Amino acid sequence: MGKRVIFTGGSGKAGSWVVRELLRYGHQVLNLDLTNLDIPSVHTMKCDVSDAGQIYSAFNTQFSLSEPLESGITSPPDAVIHFAGYARPLLAPDNEVFRCNVMGFQNVLEAACKLGIKKIILASSVTTYGITYAQGQRNFTSFPIDEEVDCNPTDPYALSKLMGEVMARSFASRFNVDIYCFRIGAVIQPDEYNDVFEKYVGDPARWAVHGWSYTDARDLGQMCHRGLETNGLGWQVFNATNDTITNLTPTMEFLSALHPEILFTREMTGFEAPMSNKKIRELLSFREEHSWREYFTRWPRGIGEEVSK
Repeated sequence: MGKRVIFTGGSGKAGSWVVRELLRYGHQVLNLDLTNLDIPSVHTMKCDVSDAGQIYSAFNTQFSLSEPLESGITSPPDAVIHFAGYARPLLAPDNEVFRCNVMGFQNVLEAACKLGIKKIILASSVTTYGITYAQGQRNFTSFPIDEEVDCNPTDPYALSKLMGEVMARSFASRFNVDIYCFRIGAVIQPDEYNDVFEKYVGDPARWAVHGWSYTDARDLGQMCHRGLETNGLGWQVFNATNDTITNLTPTMEFLSALHPEILFTREMTGFEAPMSNKKIRELLSFREEHSWREYFTRWPRGIGEEVSK
């Protein structure tokens, strides 16, 4: 049965695809954003998530405009999915990126928990592992990169995401609610596969910053749906990434050749993504629907036919 979901940041690159997928699964969505979302069935309410008053008010509102408005007192939604905020560093001064993102987490978590909402999904990021926006070149400490790997970010964006995860743990414990934090990878839209993966395949050494992994925008929607449907896990952190490495060489062989000095904590099979999604597959029953190999057509000569067999 579909849920009434308030989604913050639904007008963004990732959010707009996730909202479409949520609708496909039968959920009703209200979008809170500063810009409009071009989906006729989804109402967008302009809302600054760094303002606690706006969040409290928006969490007690109708999901659509009608004439006259619906009668009776509005009730909070069944769930909140929070994607709003700065999407990377340098979009604003460091202190503003940190302030806005952290206050967004605080306001959404406090309002949702105090209003009795029992399911919250937060957009965290694989940048929390401290590689993507590191201050200079850094390497991962071990492979696979799972949720147990230490996080040590050096930029304000990744640090704000890690703070959001810590805050989520506190609220989940205090209010006995489910709060799932998704560490989202490099988000790929359907029309981006050739341009992005031509670089991944052609110059793989550069892409440690993404952990040689990615997140299909539509599969991210399925992950959110599975999070809405799975109850009783309390506070959890998940790598929200797809199944396979962004390269043509089997994972163990690829990583051993590129970084022979880095420890493997377990054997990685086949083309398993270095940024492991094992936990989200096991606990939320996520099943990849959009592998990059289905959409990439600019194979080096002679390779495309072999891969497709």
